[in-house]
Amino acid sequence: MGLLLDIAWTHIRGRRRQTLISVIGVAMGTGFFIAISALMAGSDADFIERVVDATPHVTIRDEFRVPPRQPAERTYAGGAVALEGTKPKQELRGIRRARARMAAIDELPGIDAAPTLNGNAVVRYAGKDISASVLGIEPSRERRVSQIEEDMVAGSLESLFTSANGLIVGTGLAEKLGARMGSTLTVTSPAGVTLRMKIVGMFRSGVISLDNQTTYALLKKAQVLQDKANVINEIRVRLDDVDGARALARRLEARYGYRSESWDEVNEGLMETLVVRRKIMLSVVSAILLVAGFGIYNVVSTITYEKVRDIAIMKSLGFTEGDVKTIFLLEGLVIGVVGVALGWAMGYGLSAYLDGLEIDMKEFTDATTLPVRYAAIDYLIAAAFALVASSVAGYLPARKAAKLNPVDIIRGAA
Repeated sequence: MGLLLDIAWTHIRGRRRQTLISVIGVAMGTGFFIAISALMAGSDADFIERVVDATPHVTIRDEFRVPPRQPAERTYAGGAVALEGTKPKQELRGIRRARARMAAIDELPGIDAAPTLNGNAVVRYAGKDISASVLGIEPSRERRVSQIEEDMVAGSLESLFTSANGLIVGTGLAEKLGARMGSTLTVTSPAGVTLRMKIVGMFRSGVISLDNQTTYALLKKAQVLQDKANVINEIRVRLDDVDGARALARRLEARYGYRSESWDEVNEGLMETLVVRRKIMLSVVSAILLVAGFGIYNVVSTITYEKVRDIAIMKSLGFTEGDVKTIFLLEGLVIGVVGVALGWAMGYGLSAYLDGLEIDMKEFTDATTLPVRYAAIDYLIAAAFALVASSVAGYLPARKAAKLNPVDIIRGAA
């Protein structure tokens, strides 16, 4: 094998310019693959982490996945009379026996639950009207199911008790209103109830949609605002093991009947987008490595064409078809291995550069740097892609070279 490798190295060294171009092609494909993979993986992980930290892992809502049948439909089911346009029975929304169900959920190991009344309202300040969500919470329970307390930049959850109508708002919403700590806002619900509420705290979660549209109030105050006394329309659940959220949501929905959604189900569309984006990235970078493979094929094919006399001599000296095939296959692999080594260095350098690159994407997130995640698997996948492309590019001309008949070559030369 040492002799065959020495011959292969001699061949590719004789065509330095073409070999260098092929090596650079493999290196660039490998390097870009690693850098883009690190950036994609980092952004995916950062997005998921922000979503998981900013939202409950499971949310039980006061609605049903399949709407219940109306009384008229049940009474005349299967009859000859067709009913159309029946008005659904009006019922007070809310989760029935919410406290008892929360107590049962709390008994499950590694799981906490908190009650919420989630409703819409119009917030007015200094002549500006902005639609927002008002979450009625119990601070002692809310801190166990969300990261709101860690996200506070002013005040605290306990500040809700210091004012008759305290309100915690996102920094984005406060900026839109031009309000600050201590400002008194006019909050009007769809029920027609209006309260003057004082800002006693501000939070920044890093998720712009939450920071611009969400407010927190005491559960009792939110019930007054929405004119829904003693009503809870959401139970927010948090797990020690976030990976079990979907399974827990299915169990709770089967047990209580109310629609239960895990964080990944709520963001299913975005999660699918992340998968599609990664597939597109793999396709683009694979195309780069494919182009590099054509470069390797060109080099090895040219060497095969130029070395036909050498092939005839080697076969006359006792080299088998397998030996000849191995020589030219090694030429493609040598180019691939050198390209991969340089590509690894290039990929790490690009990843390090992107990791320290400052950005400004305030429309989507308050992050100031690109999230980059270093993973050994990315280097291995890039090397596998590159070496497969190099092997295929070297094998095709190697097979042709192995089939050459030394007698025909010598006769043609004569």
